[in-house]
Amino acid sequence: MSGLLDLLSSPMGKQLISGVAGQTKQPEDKTADVLSMAMPLLLGAMKKNTANPKDAEGLMNALSSKHDGSILDNLGGLFQGGVDNNVMKDGAGILGHVFGKKQANVENVLSQKSGVDAGSVADILKIAAPIVMGFLGRQKAQSNVSDANGLNSLLGSMLGGQPQQNQSLIMSLLDADGDGSVLDDVAGMVLGSKKKKGGLGGLLGGLFGK
Repeated sequence: MSGLLDLLSSPMGKQLISGVAGQTKQPEDKTADVLSMAMPLLLGAMKKNTANPKDAEGLMNALSSKHDGSILDNLGGLFQGGVDNNVMKDGAGILGHVFGKKQANVENVLSQKSGVDAGSVADILKIAAPIVMGFLGRQKAQSNVSDANGLNSLLGSMLGGQPQQNQSLIMSLLDADGDGSVLDDVAGMVLGSKKKKGGLGGLLGGLFGK
């Protein structure tokens, strides 16, 4: 089972970082920081959303059709000459569905944590979202996932590759007060001084050997 860490540390991941950095005119190290925090948040939010049968069905349908993983076949072409506007629109739609009204909060938190301006963070997220969906779609097909429970398990395993307590921390960051509302307290948790080392940035900052 390929986890998110496998993607981020693979040649494809390095190509992704380089391409996104070029598109957003941000340094590669800062782009890597944003992606290392944003991609697990995207998967974690999707995992929470699968608890709703309607959302789970919608995600399953999207992964079986538009987001089947084909976007991963030519990442070089995706970034050549600039990312297609349709991809950016698709990304914006995914973010709106996954994060809802929390999206601006997520962008601001990632901006403060990474030192990248919020506008560039928003663009990085728009590019990353269809790629994360494609990666998930490919894993879904390879694992023959056919229902919401299977999808939930798949998302959990893709967030793996880290100690169990870190996986739990990601999920607690997504819903710190346990009310089922994604990302309610993520700003305080990520940016709070006592959580600085153990927060999301700390546990994921090591993905790129930092």
